[in-house]
Amino acid sequence: MYEAITENIKVCVTPQFIEEQSIPDESYFFWAYTVEIYNLGALQVQVRSRFWSITDLTGYTEEIEGPGIVGQEPWIQPSESFVYTSGAPLYTPSGMMVGHYMVQSSKGDFLKVDIPPFSLDSPYGKRILN
Repeated sequence: MYEAITENIKVCVTPQFIEEQSIPDESYFFWAYTVEIYNLGALQVQVRSRFWSITDLTGYTEEIEGPGIVGQEPWIQPSESFVYTSGAPLYTPSGMMVGHYMVQSSKGDFLKVDIPPFSLDSPYGKRILN
């Protein structure tokens, strides 16, 4: 699990390589990732938008941004969390993702909340020990 805390919002990400949706012979590799957003603060917050940077093994980077997450703009009450699972394909056997959410408090303030960088590793990647 990968974790980042921005002020009173904690984001935890758990990636998982999905063998049954991958086609290694065609250089297609698929990961699911589960995100839990914890509200550690005293005010309710709403996730308004997301930004992702996805980089493959060659250094190719794709950026994705848009409103909400998984078609929602969820409110998260104090001491509660919101969990969702999404997916990402790559054309290399490994890569990484990083990003941020724009979250608005019930007072109307906006906060850029970090999503921790996390690796996407498959059993098809070449392993090199340093």
